[in-house]
Amino acid sequence: MLRVGLTGGIGSGKSTVSALLVSYGAVLIDADRIAREVVEPGTDGLAAVVAEFGEDILAADGTLDRPELGRIVFADESRLKALNAIVHPLVRDRSAELEAAAGPDSVVVQDVPLLAENRLAPLYDLVVVVDAAPETQLDRLVRQRGMPEDDARARMAAQATRDERLAVADLVIDNDGPLEALAPQVKKVWEELRRRAAVTRG
Repeated sequence: MLRVGLTGGIGSGKSTVSALLVSYGAVLIDADRIAREVVEPGTDGLAAVVAEFGEDILAADGTLDRPELGRIVFADESRLKALNAIVHPLVRDRSAELEAAAGPDSVVVQDVPLLAENRLAPLYDLVVVVDAAPETQLDRLVRQRGMPEDDARARMAAQATRDERLAVADLVIDNDGPLEALAPQVKKVWEELRRRAAVTRG
């Protein structure tokens, strides 16, 4: 098994890259998706978040009001740390379960948005960074996702810098350009991952 950490800043196109890798045969473990699952209604995770932040972060239907929680944590680093202290251990444990279920010949790609921030690079056989210029990220968040510019800037500021991400990269995928320029790069990276997985098996 080859364990790959995939990361990139918000708006870098990491989800598109992970979807392409899955289409080539990678086993994807998506930390963001798991982070949503571990705070669904009825979970210990949601109960812990409510105990920390209060009932105001619940929507009328009992689910987590993500925009409200986001407004709180992205404006206050100490509150963000408190949230991460609850969610990250739950995500880590669930990720380990999913990885254990993958076959020994698998290329397991863990999509980890905060890999650089949490110094997780040593956990992986190699790290792939999806790179885009900050102005490209901002444009995508505002134009494609409809995010208010102030919110987009706050979320970007809460993450590692571009240089910090690139410092932990073994392989870099440049996603500053159009989609048609991305796919050939991802295919090349996939071939390299398969080659390294074969060496690991050997």
